[in-house]
Amino acid sequence: VIVFDTTMRDGEQSPGASMSLDEKLELAKILEDMRVDVIEAGFPIASNGDFESVRRISEIITESTICGLARAGQADIDRCAEAIRPAKRGRIHTFISTSPVHMKWKLQMEPDAVLDMVTRSVSHARNLCGDVEWSAEDATRTERDFLRRCVEIAIRAGATTINIPDTVGYAIPELYGNFIKTLRERVPNSDKAIWSVHCHNDLGMAVANSLAGVKIGGARQVECTINGLGERAGNCSLEEVVMAIKTR
Repeated sequence: VIVFDTTMRDGEQSPGASMSLDEKLELAKILEDMRVDVIEAGFPIASNGDFESVRRISEIITESTICGLARAGQADIDRCAEAIRPAKRGRIHTFISTSPVHMKWKLQMEPDAVLDMVTRSVSHARNLCGDVEWSAEDATRTERDFLRRCVEIAIRAGATTINIPDTVGYAIPELYGNFIKTLRERVPNSDKAIWSVHCHNDLGMAVANSLAGVKIGGARQVECTINGLGERAGNCSLEEVVMAIKTR
């Protein structure tokens, strides 16, 4: 199981959890010492501070993959690629919303336009970096057939990791695990990518959902944060999921 820590990106959205550059550099070294596989160090286009954090962390970390987040637009992806360029191992993590409610009210885009954006964004990211993660924002409230088409297209465009996030903390373990299992079975090229889970704790089940995504769904990457920090009720807790796997 690949441990993907997003304390410096998603965790920072928790009130009072924002960190200075020096604090982020210190935390990055701690995460590397803990042998975290992937460190999501920030959202480079969000601010000059975020860009600088990702770039500096990319310079000092040699064992973990350094990841930056980018929306589906070219400017986001270019900025992310620039930030992770110094990394020994870098990753671009790009995403777009796929649920009906998000497509209508957040993106104001039709489904076909979203499919086209998936192809263009992932292809562009892959031209800049060999390690590309694609996320379907609000995946657990997305129509299954449409999500299947999105994932198939993302893998075909070059995504090496597919993330199925429970963005609004809506899932429960058995349903979430089977949701990912069914999706993997229906996507013809699903074996060409590593599958990932990213769960929020609004119903208090982020760790349980993540474990179900691995055990039932066949996911091989868990996205988590130290102490479960994150927006709203928080994210999957790194220490809880790691110790649950180790102990049980």
